[in-house]
Amino acid sequence: MEADLLLWIQNVLRNPFCDRLMTGITHLGNSAAIWIVIAAVLMINRRRSERGEKIGLTILIALMGSLLVNNLFLKHLIARTRPYEVIEGLHILIAAPRDFSFPSGHAGSSFAAAAVIAFMAPKRYGIAALALAAVISFSRLYVGVHYPSDVLAGLFDGIFIGFLSVCLARGTFAAE
Repeated sequence: MEADLLLWIQNVLRNPFCDRLMTGITHLGNSAAIWIVIAAVLMINRRRSERGEKIGLTILIALMGSLLVNNLFLKHLIARTRPYEVIEGLHILIAAPRDFSFPSGHAGSSFAAAAVIAFMAPKRYGIAALALAAVISFSRLYVGVHYPSDVLAGLFDGIFIGFLSVCLARGTFAAE
């Protein structure tokens, strides 16, 4: 069923405009770059509020948690082959990733950071962050490098890691 969905995305949704757009969006999630930039902007812009600095730091904590859980532990424990390596006719739109497929590191880091924003920032920023995380996660299916279950696992563990990071940060900052 997952193979059918990926082939459907490739055969029905792909077009030159969306190919360029989704390739760019997927690159925003490389090494959690967009989320690190957001955290840095929040931490640097202290003039607006000390709250932004705390949110930025908590995003970085969540990203470290996602890196440890997803990329350094689960990917190696499960060692799932990438879909383009086993699904006949599936063509990827980006350079072939060198690590395993499960869970999606892009989805995990994106939802970990977005969850922090959703839990700690005003609602409109949380909604925007979750929408960005969803689009980055979908882009991994679009470009053909993840199964839907990889992305769902990253979504769920990312939100959980984000929640734990907020709990940790609130405990740490409560003493201030």
